[in-house]
Amino acid sequence: MSGGTGRRRALPGFGLTMGLTLTWLSIIVLIPLAGLFLKTFELSLDQFWGILTARRTLNALRISFGLAFLAALVNLVMGMIIVWVLVRYRFPGRRIFDAIVDIPFALPTAVAGVALTALFAQKGWLGAPLAEMGIKVAFTPIGIFVAMIFIGFPFVVRTVQPVLIDLEIEVEEAAASLGASRWDIIRRVILPSLTPAILTGFALAFARAVGEYGSVIFIAGNLPNVSEIAPLLIVIRLSEFRYADATAIAVIMLIVSFLIIFTINRIQRWAQTRGVSVAV
Repeated sequence: MSGGTGRRRALPGFGLTMGLTLTWLSIIVLIPLAGLFLKTFELSLDQFWGILTARRTLNALRISFGLAFLAALVNLVMGMIIVWVLVRYRFPGRRIFDAIVDIPFALPTAVAGVALTALFAQKGWLGAPLAEMGIKVAFTPIGIFVAMIFIGFPFVVRTVQPVLIDLEIEVEEAAASLGASRWDIIRRVILPSLTPAILTGFALAFARAVGEYGSVIFIAGNLPNVSEIAPLLIVIRLSEFRYADATAIAVIMLIVSFLIIFTINRIQRWAQTRGVSVAV
């Protein structure tokens, strides 16, 4: 005991490590964000609301958040299929496919944008047959959607994969031996264990897609009110020396992203608690 405040820890150092943690987080995260909010105070409430409700701003935010959410949903479904195949089956080339998943992590975003634009352009390998069917991908919102899927799908795979690896197959076999159907095994055995990781992967994929810039601007076309993303609009406002306008849009993106991710994290915590109670 130490001064009656509690049990002495075997590895002391909480005060030092907590101080370093708070200092580092303040320097890297809190102070820059505080500066962002302070810059918006140069605007009156009417000016801030005018920037927020401007047609170009609303369309840019709608494109960024709407397509990022849809891309995260696609990555959620396809990522789960990829994880299941990589973990549950053994086949030639599995390690190569597993390594391919990490390519969007390592590939510079500009390179990814150029590659996708060349691939989906009207004369590209995929763009030409799609154009014959009347589908234009490059320089449209569809191109933004494709780019967001490309840069976001590794987050779902790499988040869910280690959890599925730790999920013992014997548990599924035991459920099957007790008469559970395949759907019951998925719904009552597999999904409760994977749900927190699935939500985390979805949140990471969504956050990455919302803030993506380099790979999107090459394939988007960047037409105002049509295929212009919010990060690009921020850069445009900065180039016009409208710094307060740029920070106002950035603050809106920050607040909306935080609320969405916070909600997903709360659902994740609920899923973890529910999973524990089901296991008990």
